[in-house]
Amino acid sequence: MSEESVKVAVRVRPFNDREKDRKAKLIIEMNGNSTFIIDPRSSVDEKKQFSFDYSYWSHDGFVELSSGKLEASDSSSNYASQQKVFDELGRDVLKNAFEGFNCSLFAYGQTGSGKSYSMIGYGVNRGIVPIACDQLFQKIEKQRSATLRFEVAVSMMEVYNEQVRDLLTRDNPKGGLTVRQHPTSGCFYPHGLRIVPVGSYADIERRINEGTENRTIAATNMNTTSSRAHTIVTIHFDQITKNDLENTKKASVINLVDLAGSERIATTGVTGDRLKESTNINRSLSTLGNVISALVDISSGVKRKIVVPYRDSVLTKLLQNALGGNSKTIMIAALSPADVNYDETLSTLRFADRVKRIKNVAIINENPMDKLIRELKEENHRLKLLIETGNYNFDLDVKPGMSMQDIELVRKQMEEEIRLQIQDNQKLLLDSSISWDDKLKNAQLENKPRTASIRSNQQVPYLANLNEDPLLSYVISYYLKTEKTTIGSRDCMIYLNGISILEHHAVIDRTLTDEYELAPAEPGAKIKVNGFYINGATVLNHKDRILFGANHLYVFLNPNKENDSLGNARTSITWEFAQKEIAQVKGYSFGSNLSMDQEVIQEKILTLLPLLSEVNAISEELNKYRVFELVLMPISTWEGVPVKGSKVMIRMRNLINQNFWYWDDMKFFNRSYIIKEHYQKFLDGGEDILYIAKEDDPFWEPAEDVLIGTANAFVQSLAYLLDFEDEIAIVDHKGLEHGRLSLNISPCLSNGQILTEEHFIDQPEELLSKPYYFKITMNYIEITDERFNKGLRIRHRVFNETEFSETNIVCRNAACSRINQTRIVTVNNVDEDWLDFFENGSIIFQIFAVQEETKPSAKLYRMTTRDMKIMEQKQDNTNLPPAHHTNTSLSGDSKLKAELALLHKKYIRLEQKEKRIQQLCREWDDKSDYTRFYKLVTAVVSSTGTKLKPTHNVDNGDNTIEIYLFGDEEKEYLDDIEQKDTNKQNQWDDYYARLVNQQRRVSLSYRVSMRRSIAPKRSHRTDSDVLSVIHEGSELSNQSRTLTANDGRPRADTQSAGSLWKKTTKPDHSNRSNNSPTLFFNDKRSAACTIQ
Repeated sequence: MSEESVKVAVRVRPFNDREKDRKAKLIIEMNGNSTFIIDPRSSVDEKKQFSFDYSYWSHDGFVELSSGKLEASDSSSNYASQQKVFDELGRDVLKNAFEGFNCSLFAYGQTGSGKSYSMIGYGVNRGIVPIACDQLFQKIEKQRSATLRFEVAVSMMEVYNEQVRDLLTRDNPKGGLTVRQHPTSGCFYPHGLRIVPVGSYADIERRINEGTENRTIAATNMNTTSSRAHTIVTIHFDQITKNDLENTKKASVINLVDLAGSERIATTGVTGDRLKESTNINRSLSTLGNVISALVDISSGVKRKIVVPYRDSVLTKLLQNALGGNSKTIMIAALSPADVNYDETLSTLRFADRVKRIKNVAIINENPMDKLIRELKEENHRLKLLIETGNYNFDLDVKPGMSMQDIELVRKQMEEEIRLQIQDNQKLLLDSSISWDDKLKNAQLENKPRTASIRSNQQVPYLANLNEDPLLSYVISYYLKTEKTTIGSRDCMIYLNGISILEHHAVIDRTLTDEYELAPAEPGAKIKVNGFYINGATVLNHKDRILFGANHLYVFLNPNKENDSLGNARTSITWEFAQKEIAQVKGYSFGSNLSMDQEVIQEKILTLLPLLSEVNAISEELNKYRVFELVLMPISTWEGVPVKGSKVMIRMRNLINQNFWYWDDMKFFNRSYIIKEHYQKFLDGGEDILYIAKEDDPFWEPAEDVLIGTANAFVQSLAYLLDFEDEIAIVDHKGLEHGRLSLNISPCLSNGQILTEEHFIDQPEELLSKPYYFKITMNYIEITDERFNKGLRIRHRVFNETEFSETNIVCRNAACSRINQTRIVTVNNVDEDWLDFFENGSIIFQIFAVQEETKPSAKLYRMTTRDMKIMEQKQDNTNLPPAHHTNTSLSGDSKLKAELALLHKKYIRLEQKEKRIQQLCREWDDKSDYTRFYKLVTAVVSSTGTKLKPTHNVDNGDNTIEIYLFGDEEKEYLDDIEQKDTNKQNQWDDYYARLVNQQRRVSLSYRVSMRRSIAPKRSHRTDSDVLSVIHEGSELSNQSRTLTANDGRPRADTQSAGSLWKKTTKPDHSNRSNNSPTLFFNDKRSAACTIQ
């Protein structure tokens, strides 16, 4: 008995073609037994370090020999070949097996990381499993003697969705094999699993190929996802030694486990899905993680009495010995080197780091054979007595609160377990009476050739399967030897079974010119060739890709016309290539040099599209009146904040009442597995699955408010203290317009009073470090689709807000409704982030439609799901808009409008300046005081024409502010100001406040410098309050009046603008007894004056 830790190795693969095209960044480094991972999103070159028993670098530094074998390029290369990995891992497995220990080797990592390559290999680059089996029999041949004989048997099973399938037979019971616990050893085993004797490596290889083929057929016919299945190959290795007294058997069980892809384990609990606990698809790996954590706690001494949850999943029951039990265990963790897989690779490294802390206690399994047989007989006798006497009732697991019916059910289950164990023991006793040679001979007689994959004539065209798992591609081959080959689910030459496969689905005819034509056998048979649906006979070319139904994907290979393939220069057609082609036909574009986010989206699309086809086909067959489509939703639309990027969503629509829902990809993955489970039960004869409660139906969702579109309001005008007013188009993720939303966004005072345009500023930087207020007013909304007249609600959030502001339900039973909702947004201190938001950001208004469960017309239920989809397609074809018609709105339309309005206002002011400068040039034609001319021109250039603004030619130390009036009004102003009439001066103050809003452009203008003392009631204000007039100034008077010139003509409607002058005052002027302005004329010829 020895205690030792689980040995852990990590191995990194080369970049694949897709990662090379994208020029992916390498995130893995290795130095000795240490492995480092680099976060590609971090600005600092930060590395996380992990140490393992072995770190294998297989990323580069290799060459491909003429035989196809990969070897290190030179003696200095760190490349770890298949042989090196076996020498350091596989040889230990064989050594322990010959010593009589149980051994386990399992591979862990995300899909596509190289698990299967390390375990099985590809072509001449054999993996650990085939090399170990080959070496096993070579060693047996060397050690076999008269006193020592060897017996080897193999079994192969798959664990998928908590069900165990025997891969060495095609006759599996419904629901899979039952996993039972041995009453004596306590080990779990699948009841009824075939254990086949083998006499050579060739026998093992043939059996593994048989299991792989059965797995491939089941993956398509039973709608399973191969990347979510665990494969366990078990080699039962017995060494029987003869001596004078008795025979002794040394038994070893070698488990070779290829675990399912580890991706998405952390998100198996799908947020927001009411059926998140209804699927078992990820339970095995989730429980495996819990088992690892518990064993680490026990091994480290943190918790000695913790219960290890082996019983929580089928996989962990079967691996109980390998983890924390009687076994010497090795784990190899496969790593993806690309930056796009950083999160999954880091998760794999952390998992491996925990596994290495687990300690197993392995013992040599050696016992006299007579003793084993005697123990079996004694156990059977004991079990029979339990049945006869009923004493097993004392061992029932009766829990508090159980009813008599529940206890009786437990009793019956216990009795059934005992009877099955008696049968198994009797089978073992009978098996022990048959000689090993007879067992081996019987197994070889059962080994019939596989008709699907016979390659007797390499010149015969054939169909080869494609699978997402490269090891399952090109496993099944259907040779086209006859003039006519029928394909379907019943009475056909090529038998296919699965989603959307008809009894007579397709026909392949050989023509007189030795060409092959594919045609649907029945109307409605779904067949795609190179991504396109076909309705009639189509000539097949070498390497054409064919999709039958929803998931039977094949490539047509014609060895006689390999040089005639059209555009198929690829040496090998892969499942990924065929799926990408289907996606491109649907309108998805896949380019090279993608960013990391784009690569993630592409991966999701290629993974989701086949699932979508399957789920839509199941919806048709089960008549669920649901249709699913993939949607690329802008993150900004979904989240309600301006963020770049897209989010992959699934849109489910009810064909009866047109309600629809958006699911994220994880929720759809969860539901798709449940849908497949239900469909499989239906195929197994469980028609009651059609009548389950709606709460348990994965196709049903309660009605919920749904996002129909967004209205983007760009707030650039706020950076210049201008308001924004517009009717903004409500557009969905496709850019289609669904209505209009009327908005006002205006700068205001703290009390909500809107600022007028005289507060316009040229430089947004003037807002920095000051408080700011703006008002958002939603006036009304108009919607164009009558489906959404049950009510609308609108929500939005501004910049860094975490909570949404939301309206009440509006637009009930109407296409248009007033909203009249207002809110004031307060910015306590404008910083660079807020300024950037004002200049470049937007506020996204999300519009949600209220959906209700409505009772549809009975006529609709007389139509099937397929009928309704066909009817919709015909309507879409007949209702196409004219070529010149468009109903789309670009997301930048609103921004362009806002920028245009802002530029127009700037243009008006520049036009005023231009006219004033032209006038100055004419006035100074015959003058020589160019210094004065320069100052005047500079003053005009520096002016906004709408607000008080200091310029360089005025001494800022005495708080002088200059304003500019344009036209005849300037002359009249100077006349009135010389009369020192306080009332007229106040009237001019009011007049100027309104004048700047009228944007009057006249030819004559003068420059005026003004200074004005502050009123006593404003004495507490300081000159540092640069924008305080905007935020906390006194209210502007709403009373309008008419100014009259000396000649009696009306001038303008104005408002009081006393607060407008506050910035021009000095605090020390507040003590003046006379509040009227004092005039100082600097130069009458220049018409300049200062108000003090």
